[in-house]
Amino acid sequence: MKPSPSCSIHTRLFADDGTIPNHPTLPVIIYAGAFPASPDAMEDVFNRNGWLNSWTNGVFDYHHYHSNAHEVLGVISGEVTLRLGGEEGETVTMHKGDVVVLPAGTGHCRLEASDDFRIVGAYPQGMSYNTRTGKPGEHEQALKEIPHVPVPQTDPVFGEYGPLLEHWAGISIRHPH
Repeated sequence: MKPSPSCSIHTRLFADDGTIPNHPTLPVIIYAGAFPASPDAMEDVFNRNGWLNSWTNGVFDYHHYHSNAHEVLGVISGEVTLRLGGEEGETVTMHKGDVVVLPAGTGHCRLEASDDFRIVGAYPQGMSYNTRTGKPGEHEQALKEIPHVPVPQTDPVFGEYGPLLEHWAGISIRHPH
């Protein structure tokens, strides 16, 4: 099954809040209604598009982020309300068939979920990911790691073209001197 070409795309860029670094240049990309008829196909589509090391489960109910990998999340069933970007970020409700791409460093936390909520996650080229929670000392280390996470070559939903490549193309991070 292919994703819906009529899904709506939304982007958000979150500032570093001193605890959760977020990503300084790459926006979060939300694909609302990407898989309305076939949410179970998401993992296969992500994997075919080079987003691997996939898993199916839920989302932690505490703020966390991955400083060494970008992450795609797709809602297979139910709905979830997430806080993206840390404590001062934005609350987003996602439904079955929705997808979100989180750039390295982007905070996310499950606030609420339906009883039937399930989500699939994956990473570009199957990168291994860490899990950071904003503990003392993590922020400085994360700021060193985030610039070294490469921009993916493919969009997890649409492959060789798509919103990720449009919104992340040509964006680089200036390395601190």
